[in-house]
Amino acid sequence: MADDTETKHGGGKNGKKEGLSGSSFFTWFMVIALLGVWTSVAVVWFELVDYEEVLGKLGIYDADGDGDFDVEDAKVLLGLKERSVPAQPTSPESEESVQPAENVESVHKMADIEVEEEIQSVLHEALHSQPGERHEDVDENVNDQWQVKEEIHDETLEVPATDDMLRELENEIPEAYETPDSVQKDADSMVDDVGAVESESYEIPALDDYVPDLEERISDPDTPGDSEVMPEDAVEHYAEDRVHEDYSEDQEPKHEKQTEAQYTGEINEDFDIAKDLSEVESKQTEDDVVIEPEESEKPVKAEDYSNDVQVGKSEKETEQDKTEKAKKKKKPKLLNKFDKTIKAELDAAEKLRKKGKVEEALRAFEALVNQYPQSPRARYGKAQSEDDLAEKMRSNEMLQQAINTYDEVVSLPNVPSDLIKLSLKREADRQQFLGRMRGSLVTLQKLVQLFPSETSFKNDLGVGYLLIGDNSNAKKVYEEVLSLAPNDGFAKVHYGFILKAENKIAESIPYLQEGLESGDPGTDDGRFYFHLGDALQRMGDKEAYKWYELGYQRGHFASVWQRSLYNVKGLKAQPWWTARETGYSELVKSLEKNWKLIRDEGLAVMDKKRSLFLPEDENLREKGDWSQFTLWQQGRKNENACKSVPKTCALLERFPEATGCRRGQIKYSIMHPGTHVWPHTGPTNCRLRMHLGLVIPKEGCRIRCAQEYRDWEEGKVLIFDDSFEHEVWQDAESYRLIFIVDVWHPELTAQQRRTLPAI
Repeated sequence: MADDTETKHGGGKNGKKEGLSGSSFFTWFMVIALLGVWTSVAVVWFELVDYEEVLGKLGIYDADGDGDFDVEDAKVLLGLKERSVPAQPTSPESEESVQPAENVESVHKMADIEVEEEIQSVLHEALHSQPGERHEDVDENVNDQWQVKEEIHDETLEVPATDDMLRELENEIPEAYETPDSVQKDADSMVDDVGAVESESYEIPALDDYVPDLEERISDPDTPGDSEVMPEDAVEHYAEDRVHEDYSEDQEPKHEKQTEAQYTGEINEDFDIAKDLSEVESKQTEDDVVIEPEESEKPVKAEDYSNDVQVGKSEKETEQDKTEKAKKKKKPKLLNKFDKTIKAELDAAEKLRKKGKVEEALRAFEALVNQYPQSPRARYGKAQSEDDLAEKMRSNEMLQQAINTYDEVVSLPNVPSDLIKLSLKREADRQQFLGRMRGSLVTLQKLVQLFPSETSFKNDLGVGYLLIGDNSNAKKVYEEVLSLAPNDGFAKVHYGFILKAENKIAESIPYLQEGLESGDPGTDDGRFYFHLGDALQRMGDKEAYKWYELGYQRGHFASVWQRSLYNVKGLKAQPWWTARETGYSELVKSLEKNWKLIRDEGLAVMDKKRSLFLPEDENLREKGDWSQFTLWQQGRKNENACKSVPKTCALLERFPEATGCRRGQIKYSIMHPGTHVWPHTGPTNCRLRMHLGLVIPKEGCRIRCAQEYRDWEEGKVLIFDDSFEHEVWQDAESYRLIFIVDVWHPELTAQQRRTLPAI
């Protein structure tokens, strides 16, 4: 009986309990049920969760088409299940009310952004509650989902990498233009997604009206002639201060910093098209989505390097400025109707180019051009691939082929306007890189004719004129730009530059200053700081050194006093040198030992062939009479000049550090009483300058380099670094004659001396 009772109550024969009794199980079930009910009541009563809002948002992610968000939808989002979209019958009435695909897509993306964080949070919590699920796996799945969402209407858009978009626009720091890739593919940023929508197309009007006239005016050869001389002031003329660049094998790239490189080959890099089109965000689709300018595109205020000088946009902006900033940017449109039909093939070829497989990309685009000769986008891709290959091979011939192909793009029918802009802009840039300044000018003329409302192209055209020394036409261009856009900083600094070159010092100052203060792209250039400071100095304004200081802080000058613009980094820098410090003691001894011979030959030329002494023409004199007779220039001997002073030239032939200095001169210099030479700076830190006194008045002649003054002595050599600011006074009663010998900076290597471009 006892055993029966024990068994009945669920106990074992051994007296141990084997499980819950029925009444115990029922009790626990009721407790849990009541807790659930009261919890639900509390949630509803206190409105802890807005179910309608959550369900409304989650409904967007209805992946299986059943009208709600459930477990099946979550599986699709996590990539655990294929997305299935049920076919939806349409009626004529419903078709009329359906929004365009791109509008639906835009709304969809906006909703995506709005609930992205919430959905990710929900998914994370759900997956964390499952045993064995790892946090890393959740992140990976969610990230995969957002990549999957880039597939729209069964057309996968390749999301370009940010590095690809900006890789060639990063050199707005004006590094030596001996690195051509600083310009490479400012156009690339505009074509990271070749699948742009169809756009307006341009038929190129006949250019016969202006090309013959232009060619008559610029019939000289494209390449600068041997007679070009870098002016003493280093930056007074665009055409003369150009250091030629190309892919020649004897060039040693990247060892020199040229802070005025913008005008040797890289012109106004931030032109409006690049500005507008490089702002395309990496996840933007083909529709014209409005986007905000990237941070790098916005006008940048300079750091406040001094209490009195501030460069940047004024807080009081005009209504026009605000309107221009408010303009909505649109995605570039690079495909015409036909190119949209071969988009997949274009994408595949472009992908090869983006991956750096230049040869394969070129073959792919060549095949497309052969198959579809009327495709502008295919031909543009071919030009870009040739451009890339030219850089890789350092081949001028291949680069010329790319230039020709860019030109072919524009000649095709139905070319989208954005593609025309890209092609002509890049063609002009590459022509300048090869030294084809006049050909580039014709290309820029085409751009301006086709897009007359684009002030940025007019700005580029103005620089094109400056590069061939045509300041008059450049001035007209910038006057036109400023009449259309009075606050254009780029036009202001260039217009101020031209006025200063015309010796209109006072007039140039406000244009240079306001242009620099604008912070506009293309204005942060060493030459403008240089000329603003120089103009202020000539007006007796001590504010000059504050602008020099700012130029130094911006990296344009080696120091406030050393303001040369063609520099090799790391060279010893000091205003005055001794013969021992230079390592050229033998040259100095030879000059001092033979000073009378050098003097007598110079005096004979003054007596019999005075016309060989040419007046200084670089606008360096405040007043007076200063002339020079040159024997060597840029490492080249003037044979005719040396016939007049044969012993002097024979003496110098033994010193290649002087005769081979392709960034200097050897010359006689005569200065008459009453002459004052403005403070100025030589073009490069790659040379040192020797002055041998030949005929020196007892009093009244002196030279300042940086903050130290020296006097000449007959038969003695002074050595200084003319990349530092220097100034000369001749207040004696008779003329002063010296002999100038430039030598390579002693710390330059043999390779650098052999490969540095001549100045």
